[in-house]
Amino acid sequence: MHDGPQQRLVALAVSLQVARQLVDHDPPAARTLLDEIGRDVQEALEETRKLVHRIYPPVLEAGGLGVALRMAAASIGARTDVQVATGGACPPEVAGTVYFCCVEALEWIGTGTRSTISVREEEAALVFEIIESGSGSGVVTAAADLAGMQERVESLGGWLTITSEPGHGARISGSLPMSR
Repeated sequence: MHDGPQQRLVALAVSLQVARQLVDHDPPAARTLLDEIGRDVQEALEETRKLVHRIYPPVLEAGGLGVALRMAAASIGARTDVQVATGGACPPEVAGTVYFCCVEALEWIGTGTRSTISVREEEAALVFEIIESGSGSGVVTAAADLAGMQERVESLGGWLTITSEPGHGARISGSLPMSR
């Protein structure tokens, strides 16, 4: 927020002050500056929209975890089969955590490797698995970098494991309690 939309909004505020001063003395320059401000406002709105999607994507609430994961896989360009089988409403913090863990794993796996995501309810928990069926090079080499994913899951009382076999792919498994 500090380096993106906030900086853009501060710059817009300054530009509006300059435009206000130009209105009386140089109306053509003021109009030109206001046109620039209009474009900058559109860019700030787009940056803010992207930020909101990274915090909690609206499609997660509107369409559910399955739809959100399929859209994320498509936007990343990952060749991923998504299977979500949940019976009831999932707490937003649990759904968000599973969503972001899966997206992070897909980003590490990349676009060249086939993967599967499965999510299911099991004994009052939401269990998820990301299976990379290729060489294992994407997730396995990044296991240390996925520590944030583990912290995210454990902060909600869950667990996460990352396993791999060279040349046989990788598996990220996790479980989050549905209530605390």
